[in-house]
Amino acid sequence: MTNPKLAQDYAKRAHGRLVAIKALYLNGLFADVVRECQEACELGLKSLIRQAGHAVPFSHDVSEKLRQIRKDLPAPVQHKIERLCEISKTLRRDRELSFYGSEDITPSEFYEEKDAKAAIELLREVLTLIPSERKIKKK
Repeated sequence: MTNPKLAQDYAKRAHGRLVAIKALYLNGLFADVVRECQEACELGLKSLIRQAGHAVPFSHDVSEKLRQIRKDLPAPVQHKIERLCEISKTLRRDRELSFYGSEDITPSEFYEEKDAKAAIELLREVLTLIPSERKIKKK
């Protein structure tokens, strides 16, 4: 890990996306809400990995890495590892579909308000464990 500022940047951007997500939600763009929640979750979890002094994997679901470095994470995060992994996998599953769709799925027709609300709740659960950029200790 050569850039310690990345952990702060990831945390700031993860928390900051809530503003964009709210705007998307208010405009009924529920597929985009799901996609943005996944990206914010990914940034937040990668912030935790960097804060622990580890390089982040080049994947959208970081569950395996979180389990590998559990002992290096703050105690409150360690106790929630399995839940964080479950959230990461759940949101990851919808990443491409919510953005691109498929031959039989149009994202704006497929994703409903309830899907957007569920994604927002999952993201909020993750963000409660991600310190804002000002609270991240510089190493």
